[in-house]
Amino acid sequence: MVAHPRLLAIPLFTAFALATPVLNTFSRDLRVHDSRDVIPIGFAFAGAAPAHTPLKLRIALAQQTPDAVVDALYSVSDPSSNKYGQHLSQDEAASLAAPSSDSVATVNAWLAEHGLTATPLTPAGDWLEVQVNVSKANSLLAANYSLYTHGTSGVEAVRTLSYSIPSVLHAHIDVIHPTTAFPTTVQSDITLRKRSFHEPIVARSLASNCANGTTPACLQELYNIPTTPATVKSNTLGVTGRFGNNVHYAFLETFLKTYRPDMDPATNFSVTLLDGGNNDQDVPSVSEGELDIQYTVGLATNVPVEYIMVGIKAQDGDLDGYLDEVNYLLSQKAPPQVLTTSYGFAESGLSFKLADKLCKAYAQLGARGVSILYASGDSGVGCKTNSTSFQPTFPSNCPFVTSVGGTQGFAPEEAWDGSSGGFSNYFPAPAYQRAAIGTYLAQLAASPAGPKTKGRFNASGRAFPDVAAKADAFQVWENATVGLFGTSAASPTVASVVALLNDRLAQKGKPPLGFLNPWLYSKGVQGLNDIKTGNSSIECNGQDVGFEAVEGWDPVTGLGTPNFEKLLEVVGL
Repeated sequence: MVAHPRLLAIPLFTAFALATPVLNTFSRDLRVHDSRDVIPIGFAFAGAAPAHTPLKLRIALAQQTPDAVVDALYSVSDPSSNKYGQHLSQDEAASLAAPSSDSVATVNAWLAEHGLTATPLTPAGDWLEVQVNVSKANSLLAANYSLYTHGTSGVEAVRTLSYSIPSVLHAHIDVIHPTTAFPTTVQSDITLRKRSFHEPIVARSLASNCANGTTPACLQELYNIPTTPATVKSNTLGVTGRFGNNVHYAFLETFLKTYRPDMDPATNFSVTLLDGGNNDQDVPSVSEGELDIQYTVGLATNVPVEYIMVGIKAQDGDLDGYLDEVNYLLSQKAPPQVLTTSYGFAESGLSFKLADKLCKAYAQLGARGVSILYASGDSGVGCKTNSTSFQPTFPSNCPFVTSVGGTQGFAPEEAWDGSSGGFSNYFPAPAYQRAAIGTYLAQLAASPAGPKTKGRFNASGRAFPDVAAKADAFQVWENATVGLFGTSAASPTVASVVALLNDRLAQKGKPPLGFLNPWLYSKGVQGLNDIKTGNSSIECNGQDVGFEAVEGWDPVTGLGTPNFEKLLEVVGL
């Protein structure tokens, strides 16, 4: 099992603590740092939390220069920048994300007055952990931690509806959790549309490799993906695994024999275990892991694949292992150059403060040259009960990741109706996509869908997805061939294309693509297939609503699907 690395941050934390003199005492001039008026829908108060209940408080310190990491990310990711492709080292990125020495010393002194010692969790020292019990947390934060239960899932959570810290600390601490944010359901973007195939799918064209479902040969044909093996071993592709989605080696071997007979069937992947994760081979398949590995190992020929299995013993509370994973990757001198994740949840499931801190962590990883891809989701525009507003998904709403939507069919390829997409209520539209959004909104206003969608979304928000790929009828082997649907199939496909592009770039001594979006919206779009038909309409509170795929960018298929040969030309190869 891979232990969560922490030693890298300790010298930095120690240096900060010694650098600045701090107050010996803190007044009880407490000020509310965060609060909520009501308990989230679905949860119910179950009584006071027992005083001895253990809590791991995560404290996010304010970065010394709040925009430094994001500015650096755009500097190395925008093709118009003279620093394009000059990705940061681990130390350079950590120094930009670091809190001030005053922040570290002041917060450390406050904790020491309460008999507490913080453990730094990141190379930058911007996240700290303090282990306390409920009694101590209530005293430290002027909180009232209580037990809440979720009526449907049975999930129990120890939370407070308000917490306070000394006024002098407000400028030094961004957020503390678990506090006011309640657990949300993390979902795989595949489970809703799974069926076994015992008969061939009806063929549209018997000459197409896509006639009987989506296979590696189908994707190679559709997106011009080469079978030529990659050669640069330092170019790796990371795949996130969660919640017992174990990957079976025997299933991968059979898959390769069946669908990639030109490959060595013994081709395998490495496994990294976080938060109590495991990849036991004697448990039943639950599909997601099998899909993600079979369509990375089986598509990005000979690119080394790392399966990062995040277990259920998350150390980051409300972030359900998402922060644990990114912190693990930030602790690595050479993290995978591409990361694909097929899980997500509703944007509203996290507070803005938590979502923003995690998003900034992705920015730090992107500044180091990592392309981060997330499946956009399988719920169309997203329907909130008793609400007319569409519901964006997280982390696709983060401006510093590449969100992947879904398509279906071939000749022509069209939008998949489950493809999630829309506009964030948390993050504003980044500069790289404003022109594309403006063009789309003008088309929407003039279309029949305009009146139905008006007022249901934040037109000035970060828009997603950015790109798309097939999300229908993926042939996966798990003791039999099953057909799987979802954007969690699309994300590994696009990630494989990016990994193969990185291999070709590395062969020529060029840097990896890194954070993709500024390049995609300015140049990469020339190497994409524009999807112009289909929609993401769903039944929402008695009305069919959704977005249409149109010429140019749209919130169903983004800028379109990849064409490997054209993308090679765009990168100058």
